[in-house]
Amino acid sequence: MIADLSPQTRRILAATSVSYFIVILDTSIVNVALERISTALAMPIAGLQWVTNAYTLVFAALLLTGGTLGDRLGARNVYLAGLTLFTLASALCGVAANLPMLVVARAVQGIGAAMLVPCSLKLINQACPSPDARARAIGLWVGCGGVAMAAGPIFGGMLIHLLDWRSIFFVNVPVGMCGVAMTCRVARDIPAGSARRFDPLGQLAAIVALATLIGVLIEGGPLGWRSPIVLAGLAATVCAWAAFFTIESRSPDAMLPLSLFRSGVFSGSAFVSMASAFVFYGLLFVASLYYQRVRAYSPLSTGLALLPMTTMVAAGGVLSNRLARVGGSRVSMCAAFGLYAAGALALMALVAGAPNWAAVAPLLAIGLAAGYVTPAATAPALSTVEHRHAGVAAGVLNSARQSGSALGVAVFGSVIGASMPFTAAMRGVLYGAAAMAIVAAWVWWKATALPRRRAERPRADSSYG
Repeated sequence: MIADLSPQTRRILAATSVSYFIVILDTSIVNVALERISTALAMPIAGLQWVTNAYTLVFAALLLTGGTLGDRLGARNVYLAGLTLFTLASALCGVAANLPMLVVARAVQGIGAAMLVPCSLKLINQACPSPDARARAIGLWVGCGGVAMAAGPIFGGMLIHLLDWRSIFFVNVPVGMCGVAMTCRVARDIPAGSARRFDPLGQLAAIVALATLIGVLIEGGPLGWRSPIVLAGLAATVCAWAAFFTIESRSPDAMLPLSLFRSGVFSGSAFVSMASAFVFYGLLFVASLYYQRVRAYSPLSTGLALLPMTTMVAAGGVLSNRLARVGGSRVSMCAAFGLYAAGALALMALVAGAPNWAAVAPLLAIGLAAGYVTPAATAPALSTVEHRHAGVAAGVLNSARQSGSALGVAVFGSVIGASMPFTAAMRGVLYGAAAMAIVAAWVWWKATALPRRRAERPRADSSYG
């Protein structure tokens, strides 16, 4: 229990849990404010996509570098700087007068999140030398994220109902300040003398590659897919990705060691992590708009309507390990993506005009699948890498999730922004989500079958099913 931990460990756990709560909260709370932001700032669908993706895109692109900074400069120092930056950026979001200002402030929030999240795990790891204590501390830390995910839509809806959309950003300020005050009481750590060196060229190529890809997906519809700007962006995307993989294959200190992907299990884990975030966050974005634009729900009513989906994320995370032990991760992961597909297709009834209660079961299925996939994909992936690469491998999986989130919002948002009735576009989104889930299940089945085919004799492996 918490009482068994030392005072220093409890201080670190309290500080890191507070920060992780608001970081995860910002991935879900913004969705219920989208319609109010659109009205207040005269913002089209593409603008709303940038508001959502500016945060997750920067978070994904800088996550690995944030961990390297913590190794070289000290986890406490980088964590404190990241939390301070996140808090200041939240205040800037709250006072944003136009779309560019809000998008830039959201991007700065992403920088802060990329600094503090990997360093918070490093601080917990340093404070808990005992495996049991470390497992309990990390479980509580992850639990705070689950609570934040579940609370985001309903909490955001309440704030907007009582105040306005700016309050969802201002609420981060006092919480962040409390986290900064608690972190200042944590003892300084010693930077690692043999920490990995920076990979500036790889980092720059990754930022350009992700940003141009998301930009093309978001702006392709409004500007036209044959627009010179979109075609130039597409060319820049291809060149940036080619440069990134070339740099990473030749750099001795690559931010993304490509050798990790020699393992089919690791590659499969990265893909299903990305696919899960793609489907979940893409549907969360679109469903929020659907309830407010088609059904004329208030932000509070939208938060209540989405509560089954977000609440089950936490439940899925808690049940993940037990379900994997019962069915094996190979079968249970495919079943989770089956739930994704079934939930997306079942939401067709809602689009056809069914009452809101008809969406409860599909939303529960989608939330349960999302909560299950994250821990279930992480454990097999980390079991395939050397201990010294565990931190980098975990960072890769987190980056894959954040990238998937940005891609889901960009792709599904572009479909919704097309010149067709919202309900028709919504059907296209649901079919797309189901198709992605089926592809992810197939990839996982194939990836986890590789060790079996290579083995000289059959063996039972509970990790893969």
